[in-house]
Order: sequence, then structure tokens, then C-alpha cells
Amino acid sequence: MSCIDSKPGASRRGVTTANRRAHWPTLLALTVVVVAVTAGPALARPRTHAGVPAAAAVPAGFVGVDVDGPLFAANTPLNFTAQVRAMVANGVQSIRVAFNWAAAQPYQNAGEVPATDPTKYTDVDGHPTDFSATDQVVLTAARFGVTVLPTILYAPQWDAQHNPGGVDIPKRTAPYAAYAAALVSRYGPGGIFWSEHPGLRQVPITMWQIWNEPNISYYWPQPFANGYVSLLRAAHGAIKRADPKARVVLAALTNFAWTSIGQIYGLPNTRNLFDVVSVNAFSASPANVILYMHFMRNAMSHFQDGKKPLLATELSWPSAQGQGFMQFDFNTTVTGQAQKISQLLAMIGQQRSRLNLIGFYYYTWIGDEDQPHDYVFQFSGLLRFQNNTVTAKLALAAFRTGALGLEQCRQKGALATSCLKPTFPPVHKPRH
Repeated sequence: MSCIDSKPGASRRGVTTANRRAHWPTLLALTVVVVAVTAGPALARPRTHAGVPAAAAVPAGFVGVDVDGPLFAANTPLNFTAQVRAMVANGVQSIRVAFNWAAAQPYQNAGEVPATDPTKYTDVDGHPTDFSATDQVVLTAARFGVTVLPTILYAPQWDAQHNPGGVDIPKRTAPYAAYAAALVSRYGPGGIFWSEHPGLRQVPITMWQIWNEPNISYYWPQPFANGYVSLLRAAHGAIKRADPKARVVLAALTNFAWTSIGQIYGLPNTRNLFDVVSVNAFSASPANVILYMHFMRNAMSHFQDGKKPLLATELSWPSAQGQGFMQFDFNTTVTGQAQKISQLLAMIGQQRSRLNLIGFYYYTWIGDEDQPHDYVFQFSGLLRFQNNTVTAKLALAAFRTGALGLEQCRQKGALATSCLKPTFPPVHKPRH
């Protein structure tokens, strides 16, 4: 499924654009968060007492996981449908997936398409476009009532500007924006994809994320704000023309996210270019992950944009202590990973209203642990892929308990939106 990419930076099996994630040059994790507590008295301190329940069940689509790695590797032995079914049983309601523009539009015009592949591509504004991989993700997700948050990433060679720090970025904004609009026209409400599958349950895509982590050099040359905002501006316009009700999600910011968003707000007329703010928050302590999100919320309020919703698009603890070649202070053991997930999901239930948090995605569903000294985020999965076999980690049970607690459900049905055994039985009004 070459149009879907695994987590940028993770070791892959045959997936386009192999590279390594560059959180490590600047990530300060827990130390940064603790020091930043002195930033101001207005910070809302999270309540983390385990006895404080969530006020109500989370809305549909709130609980998510990032999906990448071995699921989308070439010649993978894994069955995507079976994995989505397992996600639903464990409380997953939404998946975040990188939609790989470079793989979807590898050729600038039809004349470049090999003679062996003419039926593989659909013409989109003169660009041959392969929707097969994204079709499969959207199709499978819809069958299980799972929503999809696409992160539109990677520039094809014909429109790539070299980024010496890592991933090439779009040379021009218009082609990226046109691809984004094509995705909306295909998978949004009333989209072409749904008319091509008349018997399929429609779960249209309504939120679109524009790039990932542009505030680190791996994803964008620094300083990033001017270049990224130009791309955001073009994509926002194209998406809103295709679906005026679509929500544009700002690229996930990480590290000093609350400072980086100030660089975006500091440019003219940027507040109206996105509907949702997102963060990739990493820290050794679950309480400080929550605090991280409060810092971001306070920064938004400081720039008079505090009413916008927040998404946590990557939250994670790799069980890579002593194994990965990069050692972060948030690396932990298999047992520690499960404990931290359990604590965090309870805190999210307590804090989501104060944060105006509309969803979170745990990174990641399956980690590829075939290489014992490889990239640490490959150890972050709720499941591990090793020797062509998938096994559940302690993290999966912790995630399931926490997710179902948020959803006030003891057993999920066949759909992400259904619950066979609610935690609290429905209240029946007396009949008169």
C-alpha cells in the first residue's frame, strides 16, 4: 500500500521514502515541561486523582491510534481488515494515517506513466493519480464505522524542494493543494468514492491535517513558519472550496509547540487558516503530557484563539529501555508502557473538557520490533510485529481498559460506534 506511509523516521519494509525520525536532536521531554511550569500563573493545573471520573462518555471518534509500519509494508503478511476489527474490539474509534502524495502522484503528467500501468491512475487536473491504497484504508475503516484522519505528507520528485534536514517539502503550494482538494472530492461528504461504493456505510472524511511537525528540521527547513504557512494557506483554500464544512487541522507541533505556534500566529491573517490545532506530546510522565497540552491551550488563548479545539495526534511511550539506539527519558519498559497508558487515558477523561480536546491518537497500533537495536519508536506499539508474527503487549490491555472506560462501554460491537455492554445501563423513563 505504497500511498500510505509508516511513521516518518521508522524503519520500514519496502515502504516509500525510508528515513529516520528526527525528534531526537531537540526533544527535551520531561525536563522542558517541568521548567516551563514557571511560564506563567495562568496555567490550568491538571487534576489527576484517579477517583475523578470523566463527566460523560467521550463523543464518537474521540479514541484513536496512529496506523503505520508493518501494516503497510510491501508484502506484509498482516491483514488490514483483521487488524481494524481488532482495533474496534479494543476501543479504537478513529485512525490517523499518512496519505502519501509522493506515492499517489509519482508522475507529473500522463505521458510519463509506464505502458504497463495505464489503468492504475485517474486523471486529476492533468496529474495521473493512484487512489488504490487510500481507497483500501477508507473502505475498510468505513466497514467498521471508524473515522479517518489523513495527514497529507511527502512531495513527489516533480514538485520537491530538497530539505537537507530530512523530508523534502513541496516546491510550489498549488500542486499540493490540488491533491488535497482531490482527496476531499473523493472521500469527503458526497464524494466520488462513496458513489462508487453505493452499498458501503458512508463514513466521510471531515478533517484534513496539513503536513506533520514542521517545527523540527526533519519535516521542514528552519525557520519554518513562512514556508509552512504558505502551504497551509493554499491547502486551506482548496479544501474549503471542495467542502466548505471540512475542518483543516494544523500540522502537529512538537517539542516547544507552544512557542512554535506563536511563530504561526505572528504572521498576518493566519488564525483563519485552520480549524483545529494539534500536538505530538511526549514526556516521561503522563501528568506532564497533560500539562504539555495545557501549555498549548494557554498559548492559543494568549493569541486570542483559545476557543479552537485541540487534537493530540501522537501520544506514546516506547518500551525501548535499553534496546533502541536513541535513548529518551520517556523510554520505558513493557510494564511501564502499560502503566503510563492507563494513567494517561484516565487523565484525558478528567481533563478533556478543560482542554477542549476533541480526540487523541496513541502512537502506534503495531510496532516493528524485528531489529532489537533499531529506532525506538518501533517499540511504541500496543502490539509487536516480530518474526512475521503479531503479539499483544501489556499496553494493549491497558489501552483497551482505558478506552472503554472513556466510552463507558464494557464490550464493543462490530462497529466503532456500537457498544454491546454499556457500563451504565440505559435509564428507562416510566410509562404513563
